[in-house]
Amino acid sequence: MSTLEEHVDVGVPIDRAWDSLHRVENYPRFLAGVREARTEAGGRAHLDVEAGGRAREVEAEVSDRAGERVLEWRTTGAPELAGSFSLQPIDDSHTRVQARLTYDPGTVRETFGGPRGFAQANAIERLVRSDLEQFKEYVEQGR
Repeated sequence: MSTLEEHVDVGVPIDRAWDSLHRVENYPRFLAGVREARTEAGGRAHLDVEAGGRAREVEAEVSDRAGERVLEWRTTGAPELAGSFSLQPIDDSHTRVQARLTYDPGTVRETFGGPRGFAQANAIERLVRSDLEQFKEYVEQGR
């Protein structure tokens, strides 16, 4: 398994960033490849994803530790992915959003296609970085 961690600082209070992360239906606005997303019963989320020219449905279990401002998720089937978003206040109007993704490079390549080895790691890193920048824009513009 590989683990990737990235962060971005956003110009909004922690409560606003936290609320935005919980609006699953808005994930297509800042997560590349997510075409549709919805919350389902029992702390689950359903995402329609397109990546590498392939469409997939992904189910995930989502839980949060609100007191710690950590939202954790893991897929319930293939591909096996897990991750978290943790929020830390910088000051009253700025928040650091830390994303962590745990994945098996071979499984991701088989599921979504794409390059091997180091090139794939770089592609995933760029994707997560881009998603965080899109989240920053989304939350700061209050969309």
